[in-house]
Amino acid sequence: MALAFDEYGRPFIIIKEQGQKTRLRGIEAQKANISAGKAVARILRTSLGPKGMDKILQSPDGDVTITNDGATILEQMDVDNQIAKLMVELSRSQDYEIGDGTTGVVVMAGALLEQAEGLLERGIHPIRIAEGYEMASRIAVEHLERIAQKLDFGPTKIEPLVQTCMTTLSSKIVNRCKRALAEISVKAVLSVADLERKDVNLDLIKIEGKVGGRLEDTELIYGITVDKDMSHPQMPKQIEDAKIAILTCPFEPPKPKTKHKVEIDTVEKFQTLRQQELKYFDDMVQKCKDVGTTLVICQWGFDDEANHLLMHRNLPAVRWVGGVELELIAIATGGRIVPRFQELTSEKLGRAGLVREKSFGTTKDKMLYIEQCANSRAVTIFIRGGNKMMIEETKRSIHDALCVARNLIRNNSIVYGGGSAEISCSIAVETAADKYPGVEQYAIRAFADALDAIPMALAENSGLQPIETLSAVKSQQIKENNPHSGIDCNDVGTNDMRDQNVFETLIGKQQQILLATQVVKMILKIDDVISPSEY
Repeated sequence: MALAFDEYGRPFIIIKEQGQKTRLRGIEAQKANISAGKAVARILRTSLGPKGMDKILQSPDGDVTITNDGATILEQMDVDNQIAKLMVELSRSQDYEIGDGTTGVVVMAGALLEQAEGLLERGIHPIRIAEGYEMASRIAVEHLERIAQKLDFGPTKIEPLVQTCMTTLSSKIVNRCKRALAEISVKAVLSVADLERKDVNLDLIKIEGKVGGRLEDTELIYGITVDKDMSHPQMPKQIEDAKIAILTCPFEPPKPKTKHKVEIDTVEKFQTLRQQELKYFDDMVQKCKDVGTTLVICQWGFDDEANHLLMHRNLPAVRWVGGVELELIAIATGGRIVPRFQELTSEKLGRAGLVREKSFGTTKDKMLYIEQCANSRAVTIFIRGGNKMMIEETKRSIHDALCVARNLIRNNSIVYGGGSAEISCSIAVETAADKYPGVEQYAIRAFADALDAIPMALAENSGLQPIETLSAVKSQQIKENNPHSGIDCNDVGTNDMRDQNVFETLIGKQQQILLATQVVKMILKIDDVISPSEY
């Protein structure tokens, strides 16, 4: 690096380009990559399962997040290493696709990398390891298909769905009221689901939270909540059979767009101007009343005079409602959003059976509930909790539960949890390894060992003897040929996951294995890392 000066005497730095780059090649590069991947997996390993620990993450601007959701932990962690970034991407893609199992997928990838390290030291070529892993993952996915069971559920028979959502919630902070939250999640999903097309639009479920109250006060509202109150304190707090006008135009006399100046030199002219404005606004209110409106929801505000007039004309109004909420209200009430006042007609009004204002605690916090809507396909889950972090974590947990319920509606096959599916796959992969004559069979065996990492981590986090517990469960599975025995994390006294009602979705498990294998193959194929120098 050298310092030079331009013609004006300003210094600038000349950097030698190639000389400073660092480079790792061959086995060194692979080992460095593997240890980076393992480091990320090690962080998440302790937060797997119902007894998993939580992490506190502090963002640069001081916000604190407490969570044990794998995707959130990795999102918030500031990761520099490229390979570690791949692990973050891995958990994110699991989160987008399935919504649950984000921790497990990273732990799984970490275990595969650890096994690959041992094989590389024995001198097996990375491509052969990658091919072996690919074969093993196919065997495991097919085996999962075989041990999966179909869940039978319908709009009235929701118990199986609730049990599966409870499994997801049991590893979160909110596990003390997992039953109630699982029921809320399932009912929410079923009310927006299209069971014929097996499709669920999660955008129709709005998750709102307010600090205060207890977690048990969380409720499901068949309608929309808006964090606003009536614009005038004397307007009615409850409106039945409401006909709602949803406006995105300002609800006040028009102001000319260009700069203007009105010269008034006498009191009479001022009075005339005021009468004119008043009449204009009166006409607006009358227009609303003529089409049958009983509640106006406006995206913009209106001044106190307008508010006073609305109050006198008995037309309740809500102002400053956000765009997203307006859309949800329009979907729920079957109304149209009206951008121009002249276009308001009675067909464009939304309908709701009950609009009420509810206040919370002593903080004078008020919210509007719009319920019994014409189209009940939009629902709100309203969360209460002791502090902001608790509410944020509950939102993430409920999101996971909603995703699980959605996946079950799309594909109603389940496998049993508690590590039982992994152990069963591990046994199947181990048995299948003998059929492959080449070097790949080492990699296939290594894959079987890596599958044991998840039940092992579950046992470790639950304070059990990891190796002892795992080998006991594994021998029980082989002896009884029963793919449902797993790790008894909650000390119920039985290893049979059917009795414990611990289910996981089949597509979630398959996705975990496939995604982890893909990422590990990618990492193994990298044999040269060129990184720029650090100034």
